[in-house]
Amino acid sequence: MKITRFAPSPTGRLHLGHAYSARIAHAAARETQGAQGAQGAQGRFLLRFEDIDHTRVRPEFYEGILEDLRWLGLNWNGEPWKQLDRLPAYRSALEELKKLGVIYPCYCTRREIQSELAQLSSAPHQPASHQDGPPYPGTCRPRDASPPQQAQPSSTQSTPAWRLDCEKAAQLTGPLTFQTNSGEQIPVQANLLGDVILARKDIGTSYHLAVVVDDAAQGISHITRGQDLLPSTHIHRLLQSLLSLPEPIYLHHQLICDDSGERLAKRHDSLAIATLRARGHRPEELWEMLNALPKK
Repeated sequence: MKITRFAPSPTGRLHLGHAYSARIAHAAARETQGAQGAQGAQGRFLLRFEDIDHTRVRPEFYEGILEDLRWLGLNWNGEPWKQLDRLPAYRSALEELKKLGVIYPCYCTRREIQSELAQLSSAPHQPASHQDGPPYPGTCRPRDASPPQQAQPSSTQSTPAWRLDCEKAAQLTGPLTFQTNSGEQIPVQANLLGDVILARKDIGTSYHLAVVVDDAAQGISHITRGQDLLPSTHIHRLLQSLLSLPEPIYLHHQLICDDSGERLAKRHDSLAIATLRARGHRPEELWEMLNALPKK
């Protein structure tokens, strides 16, 4: 049984890139239905709103996303989840990680991180995750040579973020892999993104922690998402092992680009589903557009 999900952020309307990703996840689940017949249909396509970026979320975008998916003919199972309703579950997972000793408080601001990186002779050159900002130089990371102690605020911020100590986590889990839909086993690089934030100062969680906890809670068996999130999968597999969560199978698809080769984003309003629908396009025409647009 395949259980897939589509997890948009309600910070804008869907564009063709979203439609492409949603169709892949939808098709993966519905292919299971087709193989088993109408009576024994088991595949499920779930919808989840990744709305922890609450300062950019707008109420009208929740319904707008549902409207776009209905128009595209991508029907989902059950009620959509909202991450803002799931904060207690993320706090519980964070407490488990604290007990394991694999996270630490960080009081650094982004400006302080940038300043320290500028002073380093060889700053870390890691791929940037879309949620993580600049790579972290380890300012607040506990030093093994000194007794464990609570980090002290280095700025006016009194509430810390919580970061994953990726080296300590990797020592605890040992070597890991994650499986692709083709059956390939990819070795996990625990330090690929450095000590990422697992709990932001303002909301008490982050993309990495929330998505891992929610995928397990919803029973997601096959995760379909863009190639841009492949680095994050290394972190997610590490968290799954630390929290004793199931291991899904991953498909990282190509990204839809505009005619200039730039990846589609919400700023591409001319390629928003609502805009194209208002211009009189039909759903089947959008799928033809998707086939014609460049991918990378």
